This record gives sequence, C-alpha cells and structure tokens, in this order.
Amino acid sequence: MQAAVLRGTQNGYDLVIKQSAGLDQVMIDLKTLLENLRVDPKADAGKISLDVLTEDRILTAEEKQRIEHLVSQYPRFEIHKMTANVMTIADALQLKERDNVHLLSKVIRNGQDVEMQGDVLFLGTIHEGGKLCTTGNIFSMGNVNGILQAGYPEDETKLIMGNLQTAQQVRIAEQFDIVEANELAASNQTIAYVNDLHVLSYGQLDQLKKINPKLYNQIGGI
Repeated sequence: MQAAVLRGTQNGYDLVIKQSAGLDQVMIDLKTLLENLRVDPKADAGKISLDVLTEDRILTAEEKQRIEHLVSQYPRFEIHKMTANVMTIADALQLKERDNVHLLSKVIRNGQDVEMQGDVLFLGTIHEGGKLCTTGNIFSMGNVNGILQAGYPEDETKLIMGNLQTAQQVRIAEQFDIVEANELAASNQTIAYVNDLHVLSYGQLDQLKKINPKLYNQIGGI
C-alpha cells in the first residue's frame, strides 16, 4: 500500500498521508509520486495546490517541515493546508478562543447535574450518575462515565464530540442513546448527532462537513 496517495476533488487535489506508514516511507512514496507527476505529459500543466490529509495522525512541527521542504522542491506543487481527522486539546482550546465556547474543568459526581448555556468544552470528569447538560454543543476532552446532553431542551441541530465510549448515556434534545459496551471506538473524534430521521446517530470527525456544514465552517474545517 502506498504511504502517500493523490486524489482529485472538485476543489483541487488531496494528498492523503496514510497513518499506518512510517514517515520515512511516506517521504519515499511522496517523492516518487511527485517525480511521476513532474514528468507525466498528461498531468495538469498548471500550478497544483495540495490539501494534505494525515488521517488520524497528528504531525509534529518537524514532520510538517520535512513534507513542506520536499514539496517545495517541485515548483508545480504547493501545499494549501495540512489537516488531520483528530481534534487535539490544542484544537479545542483554539475553538474556545475563536467561538466563545465555555470551558468547564471539574468533577461531576453521582447525582450531580450541571446545567449550562451555549457551547461547552469539557475537560473534567463525569462519574456514573452525573450529568452535564447545555443548550449548545459539547466538545468533550475529559473522562465521561455519566450523561452528556446537548441541545437542551429541543434543539436537534446540536452535537456532542469526543470520546463517548464510556459514557452512560448520550442525549441531544429529546433523543437519547444508552451507550453499550464496545458500541463505540475509544476515539476523541466520535460525533453524536441527530440525523434526518430524528434518530441519534454516530459519526467521525472527518464526516463533520456532511453532518453539520454550519459548524464545520464555523470552526474553520478541522
């Protein structure tokens, strides 16, 4: 399997960096790909802008520099942006600064209900039997063994994002799901949302543009 794959989109080209490959192999395959395109007579003769997608891999600054340096050796190509499917705590904190998201970092114990207004970035712990409820979206980067409710009381356009695997229950507006063991992957990129049939469903962060285009544009296309 190639560690670097180019695919065409309506807006240009995506350069997909496979998360399972080591960076040295990525660099080898990327150089081969760029060389082949450089000499391919059928390739677009104009400037090619690349959106680099790293799947669930978060590149370090040094790794980004290595990729940028290699691409810069081929004048026909330029990197437009680099994105990953994973939301880090740094991403979430940037989201807080950009969109006035309320930061909550506390322990919510059994029998406690915490009610808030607007979007919430949660960095604390919810014990089983505890509940965090808000009128907006919930971005959870904490430990959740209790209940999360977004869109209270009846806004089905809101969503919950984060590691929901250990949550006791997930609610959006009046829709809810009791999370079963192993129902969800242990991933900070799970999205809970209400679909067009008014059923609570789950997706992944890379599907956010389709699930909620307004929020996707609001946070700059993570």
